[in-house]
Amino acid sequence: MRLILMGPPGAGKGTQAKVIAQRLGIPAISTGDIFRANVSEETPLGVEAKRYMDAGEYVPDEVTNAMVRDRIAQADALEGFLLDGYPRTLSQVEELDSMLAEHGQSIDAAVVLTVDQDEIVQRLTHRAEVEGRTDDTEDVIRHRQDVYVEQTAPLIEVYRDRGQLQEVDGMGAVDEVTERVFAVLGDPDVTPG
Repeated sequence: MRLILMGPPGAGKGTQAKVIAQRLGIPAISTGDIFRANVSEETPLGVEAKRYMDAGEYVPDEVTNAMVRDRIAQADALEGFLLDGYPRTLSQVEELDSMLAEHGQSIDAAVVLTVDQDEIVQRLTHRAEVEGRTDDTEDVIRHRQDVYVEQTAPLIEVYRDRGQLQEVDGMGAVDEVTERVFAVLGDPDVTPG
């Protein structure tokens, strides 16, 4: 299964991605994790990415696309994957379609987690305190929400028009949200986890 997990920053995508991917026996591919690893290692990509992340902006498409192309071509992703944080723009949707078409593949579903914006701000400011994330100030979080609405929300319509969109209430306990996701996916065959 090839899935996209969408929703505004702080909707719980990272948490759900790990659980869903484990149950399906596919890798969870998070651009956010890749960016943070590069930032902590101070790689050239990390230095560039940090500049954008600290301002609440997205890392440029060409950098992100190259990372995703390399990652989904790895052996563990050949039979399926879950993308968390990609695609974020219409041009990234086109690039992903192209990457998959080269191998005769396509996305099976795009799952969107819906949450209350004030809840997101509360979640992310708490996470910033606990994890010491310098990029999660309230102003940056609110700016990210605006960027999401402007750039990423149109993707929801693309996947809705294709009949691939599944909207899931992202509020509540992690296991409750996970069960909602599997309910909309039609309870696909899962690898015991």
